[in-house]
Amino acid sequence: MDSHGQDGQRVVWAVVDTDIGPLLLAATDAGLLNVVFHAGDAVRDQALGRLAARLGTEPVEAPGSPLLAEAIRQVEAYFAGERRTFELPLDWSLIAGFNRQVLRELASGVPYGAVVGYGDLARRVGQPRAAQAVGVAMGANPLPVVVPCHRVVESGGGIGGFGGGLETKRKLLALEGVLPEPLF
Repeated sequence: MDSHGQDGQRVVWAVVDTDIGPLLLAATDAGLLNVVFHAGDAVRDQALGRLAARLGTEPVEAPGSPLLAEAIRQVEAYFAGERRTFELPLDWSLIAGFNRQVLRELASGVPYGAVVGYGDLARRVGQPRAAQAVGVAMGANPLPVVVPCHRVVESGGGIGGFGGGLETKRKLLALEGVLPEPLF
């Protein structure tokens, strides 16, 4: 496998340390492609292997690439409490159909410091009975943090599930002022 996929696209990656642990960021020329939680060596290697298999190209470590450098800068500013929105081109090619529709609505329609219920998000995309499918879409989100699936909660006040773990979800919601800071 070379560093360009079947359509000549190059995939670059870097790991950034954050308050919720290391995040793997991967990008193509089209934009940020993937964010992976808990990106220690084993998780990172597994995620890069999945990307290589899916895209037919070996991802290349390139934290200095312009898009990744900007993504790292924005992620660090977000965790420092200095940035509330991400202004990055996104490559949506890892997700399609209903899941992509829901995630795009979430990215554009649920601002920093706000939360939305699974059912509310389903209604926003014209599928009022699809709350469970919204949960599946959140679990399939290839761009967590940047596409803020941590802002989707249960209508009864429960925190809901989270691919990065509930402690990570709590920390992100606390950072945004939705929840009090965890005591420990």
